[in-house]
This record gives sequence, C-alpha cells and structure tokens, in this order.
Amino acid sequence: MSDLIHQLGDLLLGAVPVIIIVLIFFLVLRSLFFKPILGVMAQRQARTIGAQKEAEAAQAAAAERIKQYEEALRRAKAKVYLEQEAERKKLLDERTVFLKDARSKSSAEVSTAKERVAGDFQSAKKDIEATVPQLALEIARRVLQGTSGPGGPAREAR
Repeated sequence: MSDLIHQLGDLLLGAVPVIIIVLIFFLVLRSLFFKPILGVMAQRQARTIGAQKEAEAAQAAAAERIKQYEEALRRAKAKVYLEQEAERKKLLDERTVFLKDARSKSSAEVSTAKERVAGDFQSAKKDIEATVPQLALEIARRVLQGTSGPGGPAREAR
C-alpha cells in the first residue's frame, strides 16, 4: 500500500503542472475570450431590445400619423362635399330664378301675342263687316247673272 500511495503521490506531482496549466489556460480564456464574447453578446441583446422598442415606437407613431391623415382626409372630403352641395344649391336657385324669369317673359310674350291676335281679329272682323254688304251685292249679282244666261250654273243644278 505504500507503493500505491507513493505512485499516487507521483501521479499527483505530475498532474500539478497540468492542473496549473489548465487553470492558467482557463483564466486566460475567460479574460481574453469569454469576457469579450459575453460583453458583445450582452451589447447585441441590448441593441436588439432597443431596436425592437424603437420599432414599436415607430409603428405607434406611424399608426398615429395614419389616424391623423385619415381624419384630415375625412374632414377635407366633408368640406368638399359641403362646398359641392352649396354650389349645387346655388345653381338650382339660379336655375329656378332663370326659369321664373323665362316663364314670366314667355307669359308676357304670349299675352302680347294674344292681344295682337285679338286686335288683328277685331280689325279683320271690322273689315269683313264693312265689306259684307258689298260682297252680298256682288254675290247676288253673280247669282242673278248666272241664272239668266244659257248653260249657266243655275241650270246645271236643276
């Protein structure tokens, strides 16, 4: 057993430099490799989270801008519709006034034309009444002349 303990002691003495080298290698790797990598990974995660928060804020701002744009667009459309309605009403009022004027003018023209026709009728009636005795004499004269002559219209009628 003493040989065994001796061999274990030699093994431990031979393993001490390896343990020291592994420990130094671990400390060097931790300070030169793992610490910078972990720092870079932490920065990357912080930047990623920051970028996500900025993106969410940008989306919220864009959504707010879209709401404002849609509201402004709705107000502009309503204003245009009101202006169109006012213009349409104005045109209808102008049309109504124009039609009323046209009706009154045409009514006045029709009244004037009726008066002129009535005046022409009265003057024609007076002319006819003035010429009735003369025409009656002329008709009677022709009728009497027609019956006395041979082959006249009076004989053909019989």
